[in-house]
Amino acid sequence: MLKTFSITNIGRKRKLNQDFVYTSEQPVGNLPNLFLVADGMGGHNAGDYASKVTVETIVEEVGASQETERTRILEEAIQAANRLIYARASQSADLEGMGTTLVAATCQGSSLCVANVGDSRLYVANRKEIRQITKDHSWVEEMVRRGGLGREEAKNHPDKNIITRAVGVDAAVKVDFFSVQLKEGDLILMCTDGLTNMLEDEEIRMILDGARDIVEKAEALVAAANEHGGRDNISVILIEP
Repeated sequence: MLKTFSITNIGRKRKLNQDFVYTSEQPVGNLPNLFLVADGMGGHNAGDYASKVTVETIVEEVGASQETERTRILEEAIQAANRLIYARASQSADLEGMGTTLVAATCQGSSLCVANVGDSRLYVANRKEIRQITKDHSWVEEMVRRGGLGREEAKNHPDKNIITRAVGVDAAVKVDFFSVQLKEGDLILMCTDGLTNMLEDEEIRMILDGARDIVEKAEALVAAANEHGGRDNISVILIEP
């Protein structure tokens, strides 16, 4: 039986929380469970609208899907959410230019299926290491991959928050999928960049290792991100398979 806990926090600098999280340990349609993290962007209330509607649409689409293959179910649901956000952004001046990152995960036994758009992340951590499974769709990360920017330079680059892919910005969106075989003692962390811009991966691992249970772990991560400045909204889902 999965153990999960989720938390979202406005942080110390923002007036609005544009993150949106969803967790279901129970089946949603043909998926055994479903976990979603979205970080919206756009002026006025457009960012929180984009993240909320994207998550709600994905849950609805997954629930109604006749597909049985996990990546197909998630792909179709994410594309449906993308079309809806894109259409609504083009119909309303207030919502123009809105979009959202997305990380989606579903877990069956030791097999984890992950979908990713943008720079929100999924990690697998244990007592020895923390591994980032998703790859950021950001300008800085693209430069690092091409060799134009060093990993250390990238950490504090002024263009760090420019993302190259988001749900709702174009008529279609490319979704990356990852498949992970979990081992005994692994813990799944899903989060927005409000956490990862404030804490190094190793700091995250040490906090996870030092707290007693997943509630304490999640709350400690949010507290540490706020102590380091809390410059953005912070959202965390922890899953113990």
